[in-house]
Amino acid sequence: MPRLRPAALLVLCLVPLLAAGAREPHRVAGDACDGYPRLAIGTMRGMCAGLVLGPTTQDPTRPLRLPRSLLQLDADTWLVTDLGAWEGARGAVWRIRTGVGTKARLDRVLDGLHLPHAIARGPDGAIYVGEMSRILRFDPGAVEPAATVQTVIDGLPDNRLHAHRHPLSKFVFLPGGDLLVNVGAPSDQCAGPALRTDEGRCAQSEGDEDAASLRLYRYAGGGRWSSDHEVFARGLRNSVALAVHASGTVLQGENSYDFATRWSPFEELNIVEAGHHYGWPYCFDRDRATPAWPERAGWCRAATHTAPALLLPPHAAPLDMLWYEGAMFPALQGRLLMSWHGHRSVGGRIASFAVDDRGVPTVDAHPRFPVHGQGMRAYGAGPAATPVELTPGWGLERGVRPQGSPVGLAVADDGAIWATDDRAGLVIRFARDD
Repeated sequence: MPRLRPAALLVLCLVPLLAAGAREPHRVAGDACDGYPRLAIGTMRGMCAGLVLGPTTQDPTRPLRLPRSLLQLDADTWLVTDLGAWEGARGAVWRIRTGVGTKARLDRVLDGLHLPHAIARGPDGAIYVGEMSRILRFDPGAVEPAATVQTVIDGLPDNRLHAHRHPLSKFVFLPGGDLLVNVGAPSDQCAGPALRTDEGRCAQSEGDEDAASLRLYRYAGGGRWSSDHEVFARGLRNSVALAVHASGTVLQGENSYDFATRWSPFEELNIVEAGHHYGWPYCFDRDRATPAWPERAGWCRAATHTAPALLLPPHAAPLDMLWYEGAMFPALQGRLLMSWHGHRSVGGRIASFAVDDRGVPTVDAHPRFPVHGQGMRAYGAGPAATPVELTPGWGLERGVRPQGSPVGLAVADDGAIWATDDRAGLVIRFARDD
């Protein structure tokens, strides 16, 4: 058996702790959070976390297995996607009916789906869902919603989990209605001779596979898109965090490489522009070559590689982001909100950034990032920005809560911030705490 390095031993020792932390149930406090049961999550001043549904120490029932993305239909009605499981067609879309002082009612509107993640309202008003290998639309108000399902985009890679690292489909609508759809990288660094082209490039990202890219499907009007696509941008390892600002700026939150070291590599925030290459699998951080591609060091420093607009904390795992435009939290107005799903000490929180007119976070001279149990840590690199945390108290606390695993974010009509936690099986409403 090969001798393990200390870092590898540390990772192995942490695995059971992390698994135990994921099973730690949430405790509900005695008082309410704006009419909802109060969860023991430490939040920014003037905010509290209310339980919409999910298991707690008082009631371990878990109706949602792996809740991911949220969409509000009206004041009291939401849709939430649920992966169900990481294997098989066990995903679903659920309808949640809830209100202040009432117990949430849950109805399954679609089932038998493969890893449904993204959900959004399209330019035609219909509801769109990203499944593993397609994008579909349906009418949740129909007597039989399943009978209204139509495939809109087909032929996305059938990325089975154990054959592919990034199987989830994320999409956004551009201002003119075009669809931007992610295709995740099939491997961590595209390492090994079999994955290299004759020209010495990664066959997964530069060849016919078009992985680690964003595809563009042109809008033809009337709820129709071209069946053909063009590669809009390359070198993006996993674009689950993808958002379009009112100015038209497209931002992508990169889940970077799986280095074993705790403080490397940094995640990235990229301004996505047509025709640009963002570095996967050759580069990490701003301009450094990955261990699998040392010969690309010069290319990583050249203008042909588009460096990240911002470095994000290492292993934070950004999974969703949006710009807050609600009325409930004036201090957050216009700021970029981001969910950090990572299981290490940086993840498990919702962060916010001040932005410029394009919606891009403004860079700090001496940026720092939060670490559970350690306060703030200096980046030691840039460009980066110091976030304001919405959830500074979401680390593991035995008997109180697991470390947070936020995924989807949404702003309700009343300005409350809704979020899912897939590992805990929760839907959470962050509201003003009077």
